[in-house]
Amino acid sequence: MEDRVRLLEGKTVIVTGAGRGVGKYIALLAAAEGANVVVNDLGAGVSDQEANAGPAEEVAAEIRSNGGNAIADTHSVADWDQAHAIVENALDTFGQLDGVVNNAGLLRDGIFHKMTKDDWEAVVQVHLNGSFFVSRAAAAHFRVRATGSYVHMTSTSGLVGNLGQANYAAAKLGIAGLSRSISIDMACFGTRSNCIAPWAFTRMTGSIPKHNPLYQERMALLDKLSHGQKVAPLAVALLSDGAKDVTGQIFGARANELYCFSQPRPVHTSHEAEGWTAQAIVDTAFPAMSRSMTAPDTSPTYFTWQPT
Repeated sequence: MEDRVRLLEGKTVIVTGAGRGVGKYIALLAAAEGANVVVNDLGAGVSDQEANAGPAEEVAAEIRSNGGNAIADTHSVADWDQAHAIVENALDTFGQLDGVVNNAGLLRDGIFHKMTKDDWEAVVQVHLNGSFFVSRAAAAHFRVRATGSYVHMTSTSGLVGNLGQANYAAAKLGIAGLSRSISIDMACFGTRSNCIAPWAFTRMTGSIPKHNPLYQERMALLDKLSHGQKVAPLAVALLSDGAKDVTGQIFGARANELYCFSQPRPVHTSHEAEGWTAQAIVDTAFPAMSRSMTAPDTSPTYFTWQPT
């Protein structure tokens, strides 16, 4: 690495779900940029929650072998007390906390009319509740120190749409709303919050059922365009002081391409001086607004270009 001040020199960051995939690359790059890293990973498969310390310790050991500072943590983000224990582990070991990357997740894909209560709750618990639990645990420390940066993983499955992922899409769109709210509520403490929608082949995408009609197409595109190494620089940049004025945003990373997402705002209004009746809405408002309505596209349909 060239002779320069590393972006995260002296900072401590937590990366959840960092035992494999995107989280691993973020943890490795954060450490290479000078951060003390808490490598959190339950070590479970993408569809279960059985703990296994192996993945987290492997990544932490790799960081230490490269001259960095890291510890492994196997607490579950999906539990309020264990999420707080992740933060306490960072504070007890390194004395401070400067950033959180909420990356842990699982998939239980299924077409909506066949989705079970367990499939719904498991995905929402890890992705949405887990992001809230860890973020909330860190908030008190960020508030006292008047600092802190959150990076949350959202998805085009929620921002745009995807087949057979109602639970995942709802959780991921919820994360975007959570991040936006954090950026507003914590602004007075100098705390920032942003989202990344990554295109990356992970343990989760590898679990998509083979009978899913989009499976072959999606896997081929992911393998060609998307790798965790391409997402990590964006996450590390958002954790750095160089992004001190960037908050409340949703970014994407795909191959060598970065993009910033629009966020929902009114795009068309219709006014009726006497007030609207249901029939008048059907006859007038809906037809007038039709050109501004968003088609029920899926994410692969929308992202039609292939970056180099």
